[in-house]
Parts: sequence; C-alpha cells; structure tokens
Amino acid sequence: GLPEGSAASSRNVEVAGKKDPELFQNVSEGLKRLYRTKLFPLEDTYHFHDFHSPALEDADFDNKPMVLLVGQYSTGKTTFIRHLMEQDFPGMRIGPEPTTDSFIAVMHGEQEGVIPGNALVVDPKKPFRKLNAFGNAFLNRFMCAQLNNPVLESISIIDTPGILSGEKQRISRGYDFAAVLEWFAERVDRIILLFDAHKLDISDEFSEVIKALKNHEDKMRVVLNKADQISTQQLMRVYGALMWSLGKIINTPEVVRVYIGSFWAQPLLIADNRKLFEAEEQDLFRDIQSLPQNAALRKLNDLIKRARLAKVHAYIISALKKEMPSVFGKDSKKKELINNLGAIYEKIQKEHNISPGDFPNLKKMQELLAVQDFTKFPAFKPKLLESVEHMLGNDIAKLMTLVRKEEAAMTNQSVKGGAFEGTMNGPFGHGYGEGAGEGIDELEWIVGRDKPSYDEIFYTLSPINGKISGATAKKELVKSKLPNTVLGKVWTLADVDKDGYLDDEEFALANHLIKVKLEGHELPAKLPAHLVPPSKRQEQN
Repeated sequence: GLPEGSAASSRNVEVAGKKDPELFQNVSEGLKRLYRTKLFPLEDTYHFHDFHSPALEDADFDNKPMVLLVGQYSTGKTTFIRHLMEQDFPGMRIGPEPTTDSFIAVMHGEQEGVIPGNALVVDPKKPFRKLNAFGNAFLNRFMCAQLNNPVLESISIIDTPGILSGEKQRISRGYDFAAVLEWFAERVDRIILLFDAHKLDISDEFSEVIKALKNHEDKMRVVLNKADQISTQQLMRVYGALMWSLGKIINTPEVVRVYIGSFWAQPLLIADNRKLFEAEEQDLFRDIQSLPQNAALRKLNDLIKRARLAKVHAYIISALKKEMPSVFGKDSKKKELINNLGAIYEKIQKEHNISPGDFPNLKKMQELLAVQDFTKFPAFKPKLLESVEHMLGNDIAKLMTLVRKEEAAMTNQSVKGGAFEGTMNGPFGHGYGEGAGEGIDELEWIVGRDKPSYDEIFYTLSPINGKISGATAKKELVKSKLPNTVLGKVWTLADVDKDGYLDDEEFALANHLIKVKLEGHELPAKLPAHLVPPSKRQEQN
C-alpha cells in the first residue's frame, strides 16, 4: 500500500499547487513549464498539432532571436544578410535570376560549413526538429549555414526562397510553402518583407504568403530596397503604391513600419536621398539590435497567442463531437457539420464571448476536418480549459514581472559586429560634420564665419554692458518663425553662462543654431564643445 499512499499525497500537493501561480527561476524555464503542464495537455487532447502547428520543443524557448527574410526573387534578401554580417555565408548564391531556392538558416558556429536539412531536423539543440513534418521535398530545400560571425552571436537569420510571380512554381515546389513560412513566422522575432523599389509588383503568391503571416503583424517590418535606383518623385509614388497594396493585404489598424534605403555596400546610383537612407538604415539596425532584449517578451506573447488558438480549437472540436450521432449516419453528419462550420463558429463566439479574430481560417479548417475521423474526437473537458484559463489569467502576469526584470538586467545585450559597427564612430557616423556637428574638427570657431553679419543685428538692439536681455533677444529670434519650443531650446543652448542675457558671441551662436534648425537638422541635447564660444571655453575647463 505504500506506493499508493505516496502517489495520493503527491496528487494532493499538485491540486494544492494549482491554485497559486507557479514560481519560476527565469522566463524561458517558466514558459517551458507552463507549456508542458498546462497548454500541451489541451493541445494534445484536441489534436491541435494535426491542425495548426506542431508541439513546441525546449529549443523553441531557448534559441536566439531569429529574423525571417521574405520577398520576391531579386529583391536583395541574400545581399541584405551579407550586408548585415559583412561576410559571405556558405551556400549563398546571388544573381538576377531566381537563385536562392532553399530556406537557409544562417547561424553561429565555430566551424564554417553547411548542414543539410535532414541532419538539422534531428539536432535537439536546434529549434527545427518539428520541420520534418513538411517532408523530404522540403528538407532537401532546407539547410543551415554556420559561420563564426559576431552578428550571429546574438541573432540568427533565415533566408527564404525568392517568391516568383505566377502559378507555375506553386505547383512545382512539392511542399506547402506558405505553411512552412507560417511555421517560421510563429517562432521568429522579426519578419522582414523586402520589396524592390525599382520594380514593385506584388505577385499573387506573395500576397498569399503575406496573408499566411496574418496574426504576426506585430513582428513585421517592411524594407523598400534598391531605393537609390529611382528619383525622389518616383520614390514617393512607389512608396505610396506599396502602402496601398500592403493596406489591402494586411488588415491591421496600425501601419506597418517601412524602411526605405539601399541595403548593400555599393555606391548609391542616385544620391539625392542619401540622408534619408542613412537615417532609415540606422532605424532598422536599432530595431534589429533591440531583438535580444525583447526576446523573452516575444516568446511570452507567442505563447499567449497559441493558448488562445488552442482554447478556441478545443471548443470547435468538442462542439463537433457533441453533434456526432453515436451509431448511424456518421458520414453524412460529418459533411453537414463541415459545411455548417461557419454557424458553429458564431455559436461558440456568442457562447464563450470570444472575438472572431481568434478563430482559425474557416476554409482551411474545413479542408483539414475533411480528412479527420470525428468519432475519435474527445468530448468537452472543462478541467483542461480551466488550467489554460488559469495560465492566461495568473501565471502569465507573474512571468510578465520576470520579463521586465530580465530586460532591465540586459542593458548591454544588443547585436554587435558586421554592419552594426560601421557608422557609430569616426567621421562617417550618422550626422557627423552636419548640422550642429558642422565644424567639429576645425580649429576656428565655426560660428565666427558669419559672426560679422550677426554682430550688425546685435548692435542695432542697443546692448547694455555688451549684453541684450531675454525680451530683446526674443523679438529678434522670433523672426525665424520657428515654434517657441524650438526657440526655447536654442535659448538654453546659446545662453552658455546661464545669466539670462546674451553677449555678442552667444547671440551669434543662437543665430547659428537657428540656421542649423532651418536647414532641417536636429538640435543637440547639450551644446557640443566645438560650438562653445572661445571666450567661454576657459570657464568650462
């Protein structure tokens, strides 16, 4: 009788533990445990994995942030990866004709080389084991390029086959391309859609692919590449057309962020928009660099999305089971239920107060149901659903505070190496020698050049003891028509000795800063050393 007793006592402990949110060491451990103990049993019972997405593995929770690149052929996906890493990777092919016809996971490894798909999906350390479900046709088109590159120490990048236009290759692929992309979309941290500004046409397959990435709009960023090949006016038109097309395909209230630029290390063909491209590239780099810090939150988010779908799925399956006759007429009833699925959706929406957006695609669900044996479906099991509800209601909140803690501890965790190093220091840093940075490495005070003309104005304002008051300065500076918020900042920067008055040098400096602003540059947060008036420099040192 002993083992029985011990089993019973451990069961009591378990029941008692259900009530309190669990305690976790770190986010990824917590997610693993929640998934295993609360969500997986529900998924397993209601055949979730046959319908939506294979079960999650430990590697899914442990792996580095991944960036998925998607685009039509020759939009520059492979070149974009090369540009980020500043290094060729094994297995890459670049050319105007459709070249990349494989999924290539570009990952960090001490030894450079290629691992074929069949070997990849049996490696428990890599997050790809469940891809074997897509069969050999896919595995022959999947590989991992490993190389020792600093960028890859904090992220992995997935290059995908170029999407062609037209029907033909959808049939010739031999595996469900959209489904594979969806599998990746669920597990990556960023999806970058690449478009070619030079020839913007969105093929049917591409729009289908973008629709397959539905529910992951929060991970999507769009890059309008090769933008240096067209003039500013054309670029504006192309940008407008792109936003319009995307708006039709991606139906979200917020606009997807589009980065415009030329993401490769070649001379710009039309350099008019150089400044814009630089700023956009910096923004995109910053976005990618923030991925390691936000990885835990993303995994948490994805688990919540998955749990909501699993819940809805359980309601659908148990509703179908309930309608099945126990003895006769099973086949005809099955057909009737499948045709009637829309009405079943509506009933579940009303009954359980679930928003329509949480439901799986109706047509796809009907196709999947056609091959299932309804008699094997389980009935409604409230315990399993309660456990998932409890996870969503309590445990996730606990993990959320842990996520915040982990983020705070990871201040220096941003992507390094490759193109991310290029522009931070030295004269080609963003904005170096422009705007407020002009004259940074000149011996003379840059404001001195135009000071004679500023002095003429200064002396018409009848200075007292060589200074003019704030009120007097205001009358003059307001003529720039800049808003008060900007002029306030100019005043703060120009009144170097903070005495509430401007002398001739400070007045010249104020006018110089206004010129900087009027030329479209930003004002610095504090006055750079090279702009400090010469007579004030001794005081500062």
